[in-house]
Amino acid sequence: MAKSAFDTLRALAIASQALGFILIITLETVMGDAARPWQGLTLAAMVVAALWVALARRYRRNQSRRAAAQRRADSGESRDEDER
Repeated sequence: MAKSAFDTLRALAIASQALGFILIITLETVMGDAARPWQGLTLAAMVVAALWVALARRYRRNQSRRAAAQRRADSGESRDEDER
C-alpha cells in the first residue's frame, strides 16, 4: 500500500505549534508582563496538542502493524491449506 505524500497528523502538529507561538508573541505584544499566565496556558496547550498528535501517530502505526500481521497470518493459513 503506497503512503500518501500528505501527512495529516504532521500538518496538524506544525499548525498547532505555529499558532501557539504566534499567540504567545501576540500576547506579549498586546498585554506586556500581564500576558505571562496566558502564555503559560498557551504553552501547556501546545504540549497537550503535541502529546495528542504523538499518541494518535502511535495508535495509527500500531493499527497498521496489526493489520499487516493479520494479512500475513491470513496468507500463511491459505498457503497451508493449499499444500494439504
